[in-house]
This record gives sequence, C-alpha cells and structure tokens, in this order.
Amino acid sequence: MSGILRSRNRRDISEVSTPSTSALKALDMDEPSSDLEIYAKEVLTALIADNLPPTPNNFSLYFDRLLEDKSENLRKQIVSMLELEDSNNDESSMVLEQSLKQGFLSVKNILSVTANLYKNMALMSKILEKRKKELVEHPEIQEAIGVVVALEGDVSKLSEILKKQSSQMKVMYDETASIVKNVENETVFDNQFGVYNKRYLMAKIEQEIGMIKEFKHKSSLIFIELSRELAATIKNEKALVLMTRTIARLLLKTSRRSDIVAHYGNGKFAMLLKHTDLDNAKRASERLCDLVSNSNFFLSDREIQLKISIGITDIDQFHSVEEIVVSALDGIEKAYAKHNIDYAVSLRTNNDNLI
Repeated sequence: MSGILRSRNRRDISEVSTPSTSALKALDMDEPSSDLEIYAKEVLTALIADNLPPTPNNFSLYFDRLLEDKSENLRKQIVSMLELEDSNNDESSMVLEQSLKQGFLSVKNILSVTANLYKNMALMSKILEKRKKELVEHPEIQEAIGVVVALEGDVSKLSEILKKQSSQMKVMYDETASIVKNVENETVFDNQFGVYNKRYLMAKIEQEIGMIKEFKHKSSLIFIELSRELAATIKNEKALVLMTRTIARLLLKTSRRSDIVAHYGNGKFAMLLKHTDLDNAKRASERLCDLVSNSNFFLSDREIQLKISIGITDIDQFHSVEEIVVSALDGIEKAYAKHNIDYAVSLRTNNDNLI
C-alpha cells in the first residue's frame, strides 16, 4: 500500500482549493448539519484528493491550513470551539517541567539556608570562646565561667549534629541535581521564552524529512532573530531579553497549531512550517514582519519599533537536518547583506552549496 502512495502525485497544500459540493457527496456521508461538519468533510475530501492518509496529524494540519481561506465568521466560530479543548499534552509537559525545576530550586534554597545556619553556629562558638577568655580574667565570677563552659559544650554538640545533617542534605542535593539534569536532557521546552527548545526542533525537522520522503509534499523552515541593527542601539541587557521574549510571544500568536515554534539559541527562533512551500513561507514571513513592526516596545520614556530579520529555506529528503538549519541561518545573513529587506530565501544546490 505504501508503494502505491509513493507512486502517486501529490499537490502542495498551498495549492489545495475548496472541494466542490459534488466532491463532498462522493464521500457518501449523511448530509452535514452544521458549518463545522461541512468544513470537516471539506478537509477530508482535500486529504483524499491529495492521496494522503487521513491520520489525525494530517487531518489537523489540513484543518488549520484550509481554514485560512474561510470567512472570518467561520474562522472565529471554529477557533472558539478549539479553544474549549484542553488536551495539549505538550503544554502539560511544559508545566510539569517548570514545576520540577521550581522544586529543584526550592531544594537548592533549603541547602543554602542550612549552610548559613551552620556558619552562624560556628560564629556563635567563636563568640562563646571569646567571652570565656574574658571571664577567666575575673576569678571572682567562677560560676559564670562554669555556665559558659557548659553552654559551649552544648553549642559544640549542636554544631556537630548540624554539620552531619548538612552533609546529608548535600548528598541529597547532588542526587536531586543529577535527576534534574537527566530530565533536562529530555525536555522539549525552553523555559526562558516559553517555546520549544532546540532539541525538540531538530527532532521535528528530522521527522519532517522522513514524512517528505514518504509523501513527497513540501515544507519550509524559517529562522527569526531581533534585528542586529536594532539590538546594537540597545545597551540594556535586560531590555534586550524582554524584546526577545516579545518576539517569541508574537511568533506564538501568528503561528498555527501545526507549526513548530522553537528557540534555537542565542535569541534565534525557528518556525517549522509543515506542508508549506517557499511562496507561502515568504507570505508567512511578510505577515510576521508586519505584526512585529506594528508592536512597539517601551523602554523608559523611549518608544522603540521592533524589527526582525528572517531566513527562509525549504526542507527536502536529500539534505540533513544540520544542512537545512545552516541554509535557513544563511538566509538571515542574506537579508542583512541586501540591507532594505526583512527576509531572504536560501536554497541548496546538489553540491550542497548555498545559493
């Protein structure tokens, strides 16, 4: 069956038109009773027309893409329904990861407080020793010297107990740190910016390459960063981080459910656009640039117009994940080289040279 699927020609989803009424009837279903049912059957018809298996992932992807061409009222109606669904396992994982790291931070704080307590006990022992020496110089108060000696012994015992407990807590802290580190190696979210992390992005690109090899569709990858020219004018490091976080939020706002938004590192973000050819990737980049440029950032009494640079490349089965990422990053460099443009496309030749 898979051999048959590979031998058929598939259109890019950007070329899919709304199915006709006769095509819907060809599905031999009961007459739809709502706009949502009609639309769902259009999505299924488009999948069948493109010879794609109607799996949940494919249906979800086409569901989002075809919705862009519908009326605003229908889009709002369907989006409202989707917002009522609370079944995003990845978001639940994100909350779990954040809770785990917060718990580890609490353990670290407890260890820090205990260490300070031990230091204070050591200081108290030194103070008692000093006071005892002062009392020795006054033989007439021998009883007070006895009390201080007894107190010194008690403090010493307490200090030893606290020292032993501190050592035990240090061992538990190290074990907890090892567990958290192992978990971090498997995490999929970037806590700083609230999007997916590099590890998840690379895995998804690898997965998409496999899907393209199987089903012959087109997908694109875009890389985004805060304009270096703008960043150079901002001397406040905290302000730069806040501006970068704003970019991350805008990426999430403009992305569709099937898009993967991730932080690649050093303030660079990526969007994996499944079933999206280069022309549609360029249109998506234009919309994103417009959205960002219309979102001003206030720094003290200064209003700053945000600006981004975008690199675009295609994803194919003939190049590795790393080569595709390098190509998208090269697109950003091309955008800077051409000055008055916000985005540029970078393609690979058969010899793996960028053009």
